[in-house]
Amino acid sequence: MPAAKTKGTTAKSTSKSVYSPHPSIAYAQSVVANMKAKTGRSIEEWIAFVKKEGPATEEEQRAWLKEKHKLGTNYAWWIAMRVHGKGEEDTDPDKYLIAAERYVEEMFAGKKAALRPIYDALLKMGLSLGNDAKACPCQTMVPLFRENVFAQLKPTTNTRLDLGLCLRDAKGKLPARVTATGGLEKGDRITHRIGLSSANEIDDEVKRWFKTAYELCAPKSK
Repeated sequence: MPAAKTKGTTAKSTSKSVYSPHPSIAYAQSVVANMKAKTGRSIEEWIAFVKKEGPATEEEQRAWLKEKHKLGTNYAWWIAMRVHGKGEEDTDPDKYLIAAERYVEEMFAGKKAALRPIYDALLKMGLSLGNDAKACPCQTMVPLFRENVFAQLKPTTNTRLDLGLCLRDAKGKLPARVTATGGLEKGDRITHRIGLSSANEIDDEVKRWFKTAYELCAPKSK
């Protein structure tokens, strides 16, 4: 799936879910809506054209759309995915939320099932930090947003879930268990993590730094 921008209008959903549509959906909706004006064909017209004239596989179709028809990466990915009956969750908030539930179930399946109580407790805590806090699952992690990502929940190993935090503006020395991820140097949103192997490890210190990350990522006044 291509990387998508996350700023702009928030996509709306009619579904009831603890999760929220990922901010990238609004951007993808805008791109698809303007596809005909930008490329000469709507996404439906491109899908029909690729099925009739294009190569067989999704990978070949992406390359063909980019090389022969000079489409950008996002256009090529979305069209090729839709040709194969995939990708509607990238532009449809309700379908995204269905997929989001599946992402989480798959994330904590099998050997990682024991990490689910840690995830559930941290998710509840994160969403309780403020009315603007929202969780938007991806396939391998669950980022939490205000205007931007302030934390993420990731089952990194079979025995450890990492609470990733955006602490780039934190003052003073951080405790030893708040480990730097290298995000500061790489320009990533997530700069630190706290590794947890049991829900019993979610103590006042974890709560304090979770809240700190939320507060540091307050939306900037316009």
